[in-house]
Amino acid sequence: MNPYYITTAIPYVNAAPHLGHALEFVQADVLARHRRLRGQPVRFLSGTDDHALKNVLAARNAGEPVADYVNSAADRFQALQGLLDLSCDDYIRTSSDPRHRPGVDYLWQRCADAGDFYQHAYTGLYCVGCEQFYEPDALADGVCPEHGTEPEQVTETNWFFRLSRYRDQIKDAITSGALTINPPKKRNEVLVLLDNGLQDFSVSRPAVRAGGWGIPVPGDPSQVIYVWWDALTNYLTALGVDRPGEDYKFWWAGDGERVHVIGKGITRFHAVYWIGLLLSAGQPLPTTIHVHDYVNVGGAKLSKSTGNIVDPVDLVNTYGTDALRWWITREVPLLGDTEFTTARLIQAYNTDLANGVGNLANRTVTLLHKYYDGRLRLDDEPVTGPAWGSVDLDTACAALPSNIDAALRTADFRSATAHLVAAVNLANQLLNAATPWKALKNPDGEAHRIHRLLSRVVHACRTITTELTPFCPGGATRLASQLGDGDHVAAPDPVFVRLI
Repeated sequence: MNPYYITTAIPYVNAAPHLGHALEFVQADVLARHRRLRGQPVRFLSGTDDHALKNVLAARNAGEPVADYVNSAADRFQALQGLLDLSCDDYIRTSSDPRHRPGVDYLWQRCADAGDFYQHAYTGLYCVGCEQFYEPDALADGVCPEHGTEPEQVTETNWFFRLSRYRDQIKDAITSGALTINPPKKRNEVLVLLDNGLQDFSVSRPAVRAGGWGIPVPGDPSQVIYVWWDALTNYLTALGVDRPGEDYKFWWAGDGERVHVIGKGITRFHAVYWIGLLLSAGQPLPTTIHVHDYVNVGGAKLSKSTGNIVDPVDLVNTYGTDALRWWITREVPLLGDTEFTTARLIQAYNTDLANGVGNLANRTVTLLHKYYDGRLRLDDEPVTGPAWGSVDLDTACAALPSNIDAALRTADFRSATAHLVAAVNLANQLLNAATPWKALKNPDGEAHRIHRLLSRVVHACRTITTELTPFCPGGATRLASQLGDGDHVAAPDPVFVRLI
């Protein structure tokens, strides 16, 4: 099978991670785990964006050397791997990973060789939070539409990249399907942006203004490379683009999928700037960019800058990793911002995991141990009985993997989890119609048919558990242990305990 290379955006480390970061990490992890489950070679990359000016400002406010501050802050982001049960294959920190700067220098030189850099003096409105300049008509009542802060006016001479040169090629990549931007609404927004024309953009900053923090422009140490240009290259520097070896050839230069998972606020950078950079440097393009919307609290976007955050560490410590991962994948839609409350997290977990698949498995295993010594009876006879209805559980479970495949091809996590819940509901419907706990008290010839029914439900639960693994790997592992894989099930023990 062709390889699948998937990345998250790398976040600034100027403050502690929030729930929005957890959302993106979990979404990317689910896609990575799902492809591994299907037997596809997968490489999952995440990391931290260390060279942002806002990191410098945060270090100054903390009274710490920038490198020390960044290293400490980056540790908090990297710790999310264990907390959220992420399956990262690689993790890159742009200020300290020895792979990064050589790769940045290499790509910069490739663009320079293409004649795509020039120096330009200008005055513009700069948002430190976005690390970008804005045209006045792009502001919302004079403030940054992303951070709600008033940009500062900056006058300086920097290196510019000839992005305008690549407008038609970027548009052709998108309209031809060579680059998929998902969901389609986000694709259309990028096409509108391209139709309005592209301006060249600044790709360096004076080293003095950055406090010397950043990668120097090759041949011009008075400037450091613009943080976004620097950060975007991590997807290639982690593969050793400057010394193309097997990693680069297999994961980026071959026939596989190259997938980015990002938030909507940085779509322009990934779907336009990054594509222009790659075209200039003569590099293959990503094949897919999945764009997610935001998590809100009290109607406002989560933001480190404004202090409106929900701490994923606190959530996991209080409710568990399964609960947080399930809320992210069950409640967040493909389009539209999502309002977070702990009540919604608890309800999703209790309804679908504790009362749903957890209760289904536990009561089935309990009956098998009580009446059949935990043994299964699996044969080809149909599972039917009086008043059991026409629930075709086997057919539903057989279709479950392909249904989830289809949903996750477009990163529609809510739809994928809905298929899981529907299969659980079918199994529960079958049990509720058969009422085996009543029938077994007065068997009258029902024992064999009930044994077959319970065994088929276990088989369904095993399929559901396998497909649940990318979403809740911890809980699914415990559930699989209880359900076993042969003709016995383990002793009953609730896997998903209700949250209060």
